[in-house]
Amino acid sequence: MMFKSIKYGVYVSQHFLLSKAARTLSLSAIARMSDKEARATFQRIRWSDNDGQPHCPRCGCLKVHAYKSRPVWKCSGCNHQFSVTSGTIFDNRKRPIRDYLLAIAIFANGAKGVSALQLSRDLDCQYKTAFVLAHKLREVIAAEQRSITLAGTVAVDGAYFAGHVKPKNKAEDRIDRRLAEEQTGKRKVVVAMRERNGRTFPVVVAKESDGVPIIRERVALGSTVHADESRAWDVLHAHYDMRRVNHSVEYKSADGACTNDAESYFARLRRAEYGVHHRIGNRLNAYASEMAWREDRRRVSNGNQSNEITTLALKHPVSREWAGYWQRAVTKQAAE
Repeated sequence: MMFKSIKYGVYVSQHFLLSKAARTLSLSAIARMSDKEARATFQRIRWSDNDGQPHCPRCGCLKVHAYKSRPVWKCSGCNHQFSVTSGTIFDNRKRPIRDYLLAIAIFANGAKGVSALQLSRDLDCQYKTAFVLAHKLREVIAAEQRSITLAGTVAVDGAYFAGHVKPKNKAEDRIDRRLAEEQTGKRKVVVAMRERNGRTFPVVVAKESDGVPIIRERVALGSTVHADESRAWDVLHAHYDMRRVNHSVEYKSADGACTNDAESYFARLRRAEYGVHHRIGNRLNAYASEMAWREDRRRVSNGNQSNEITTLALKHPVSREWAGYWQRAVTKQAAE
């Protein structure tokens, strides 16, 4: 998307990310907020369906009353006491509520992601705190993507990530890292399904062919699927109108087949792996979902992105994986 700007009386094209419309979020304004103001912001977003007025998250009763001594409410129906973050991904928080609003804003501002180390420095907290907080935000983003179904023209492609094998110093000691017997087992394939002018759904598998059942589950019948020359996609011809392109010959075939949409997503994920996070293999699913979310909203202002993440976080239940993570309080469901 290009915007027009006037320079020396002449209209010139301007990329959306360079325009004023892309900047609707001020970190300094959030940092200057009081806890009361930040709490009011969370309250307005969480209970937007009731004009920002709280209702019981347990029974849904609208009749609640606030305590004067502390910022909590009590339900008149079931006597449940709750705060603005009770029962959400931020349940049992330890830091001031403004820090969570600021953390979401910092997270949304990272075009290629935000490392836990950078987040810990910005919030002046321990690395462990920032690590868990960032992964909680990735969890709510991944949960939003689970219901995605793609249709129309869909590009399908796979790319390898993580599991880097460092070469030996001497040339005679080096191995062919492409051989299967030399793999560490940590290198995985991210199969991306990307709808033209639509959403992106990534999945992490051991090899490209393992992604075929998920493609059939997520891509609606009657869709046109663009794929490269990999033999893994041959079986899809029985289910979709397939268009193939041989990348050893061309990037776009004569019939218009190309996988550029999926490649654009891989470029963002690759930059995150090399330039921001460095080690993403253990939780590749989380990072792949995050980058798909960022790629789909690359033409959305940072303020709207921050508001969407906040809304998702306040609607998401308590994390089964990250609550008490450093205390080894991992639930049975998370362990499975």
